[in-house]
Amino acid sequence: MKIYINGSLKDEKNAKISVFDHGLLYGDGVFEGIRAYNGRVFLLDEHVARLYSSAKAIAMTIPMSPADMAKAVVSTCKANRIKNGYVRLVVTRGVGTLGLNPYLCKKPQVIIIAAGIQLYPEDLYRKGLKIVTVGTIRNHPEAINPRIKSLNYLNNVLAKIEALNAGVMECIMLNPQGYVAEASGDNIFVVRGNQLLTPPCWCGALEGITRAMVMKLAAEAGYEVREEVMSRYDLYTSDEVFLTGTAAEIIGVTEIDRRPIGKGKPGKVTRKLAKAFSEYANSNGAEIG
Repeated sequence: MKIYINGSLKDEKNAKISVFDHGLLYGDGVFEGIRAYNGRVFLLDEHVARLYSSAKAIAMTIPMSPADMAKAVVSTCKANRIKNGYVRLVVTRGVGTLGLNPYLCKKPQVIIIAAGIQLYPEDLYRKGLKIVTVGTIRNHPEAINPRIKSLNYLNNVLAKIEALNAGVMECIMLNPQGYVAEASGDNIFVVRGNQLLTPPCWCGALEGITRAMVMKLAAEAGYEVREEVMSRYDLYTSDEVFLTGTAAEIIGVTEIDRRPIGKGKPGKVTRKLAKAFSEYANSNGAEIG
């Protein structure tokens, strides 16, 4: 495997960063997860744009242009002969001192890993996920804004631990007001009749790129799509629930807090949108070559 670090490709065993990097010491940095389908990097410009927005939000200047960043992603995929895979694009604050001061870090580090990923077992896409609500509250927007895709993922990790300890693979996180925010690593959607609903980002959800694409595809398919503040009651009483994310794509939820959702299996809207997303993803994107 070839890893991109600061402008050059290195063998996996030689891909190293300093122990004084603030990305390691403090989770100070930003990242993106990107998918490649059928020899194309999917929604690359959108992911790069969000990366730079996240960096700006934490007062970090990425030491290369968005266009050069996109080219680096494609070239890393090409070097690793990626046709269908996953790209982890990371920008750390860089090497600094043992203190918190980010301005003592001279230059952010850019790291690109192109490999494979399987977030959920294949059979769960047919059977659906069972999930629970966890006690770990989603970060308050004025603490660490969930719209920033930062390396500080401990909030999500703690929620994931609760889910795994409860015997399931994913969970629902509520915001400080008690409303539905998102899953530990995915956005959440509810189907009610011809309506497709998802929590607004100000409720504590990441501004998901797959989320936005699903909303677009659903609108084109004739569904009424909107953001809506939701409680767990709205999830329990919905026709269908599904999660979306770069790694997860679209996966149905069949049980929440031991309450069956709909008929207890992925619904027809979930299946229809998953098919539409797969077709679109496999025919669009930046050519790897």
